[in-house]
Amino acid sequence: MRISEAQALIRETYHERDSERGAPLTALHLVEELGELLEAIRRGSEEDIRAEAADVFAWLLSTLDLLGVNLESAFVERYGSGCPRCGFKPCRCPPLQVGRWSGGVSDR
Repeated sequence: MRISEAQALIRETYHERDSERGAPLTALHLVEELGELLEAIRRGSEEDIRAEAADVFAWLLSTLDLLGVNLESAFVERYGSGCPRCGFKPCRCPPLQVGRWSGGVSDR
């Protein structure tokens, strides 16, 4: 399934409910699910990790749908040519140092 197909599936399934809630509260659900994913990673349960990763993806798609953002095209624009910082595949940027402020530049 392509990302755009997944986004269309989520829109068909949840758009009415998500529209009533609005983008900010839908995004809060995304953050909650991300926390649940991190807990599943900490526990090491592959089944829980898979379920929570799917939930994070679904809530991300719901949030972006409400904001009118097509994730597939946004991803291709940003990452389609390799690392958006250095431009290489594989990335040649210095390793990310956890806890270090990047000065506003994405360390992804």
